[in-house]
Amino acid sequence: MILHAVPYSGRRSTLPHIVWLHGFLGSHHEWQALKPHFSDWPQLYLDLPGHGGSAGLDVQSFAEVDSALRNTLKHHGINHYWLVGYSLGGRIAIYHASQAESKGLRGLVVEGGHPGLANVAEREARALNDARWAQRLMHEDFQAVLNAWYRQPVFHSLSCEQRADLVTLRAQNNPRALARMLEATSLARQPDLREMLGQLAVPFHFICGERDEKFRAVAAGLNCAQTLISGAGHNAHREAPAAFSSALLTLFRSYDL
Repeated sequence: MILHAVPYSGRRSTLPHIVWLHGFLGSHHEWQALKPHFSDWPQLYLDLPGHGGSAGLDVQSFAEVDSALRNTLKHHGINHYWLVGYSLGGRIAIYHASQAESKGLRGLVVEGGHPGLANVAEREARALNDARWAQRLMHEDFQAVLNAWYRQPVFHSLSCEQRADLVTLRAQNNPRALARMLEATSLARQPDLREMLGQLAVPFHFICGERDEKFRAVAAGLNCAQTLISGAGHNAHREAPAAFSSALLTLFRSYDL
């Protein structure tokens, strides 16, 4: 399986690729506001299964998503790369980085992504929650479900206008494809990867919106550098693209990229 992806050659072909992984409900378009800031770097903008140009691709597990990611990197001839992942994309990036065969990975940047749940009770609760959302996506009015999705506590910092904009944008998705992806990559099915993250041989950085209390707390429990984006919530790269890009550029340049 090869994911739909949009490559960008960049001005300096000797630099490692930046591989962008969007969040649930998103697509490769999520990152376009950032693109002008990274014109030196070769890049790959992916659509995850169930989303965008990969809407017709079904997976059953994190391992299958990771296999598709590896196939896609190989298809595009990418041997040296940084992963930048938001939310679901961050969780997929964490899973990928924790696998021993990720030899071409040069660094990991996660925005609002969870390393995995630590106990059975949390997993059971999350499994039930995600199953309910999947059923709603399958059987209820899509726009109503999207409205409810963006009223979850993690999105509390969104204004009414921001929420409405996101609902309009996300309504272009296929709700049944999203439901299948949601169940396949539920946080309940993700291994707890904290220990593996603590042993990474590559740089690991966590970027978080200042107003994203949940993931600020998550980041505080990880062995990684943390960067806060002032005034932003959970979706910091969308709410503050210039500040997010500046933080990422500072990070990359600190590694002489």
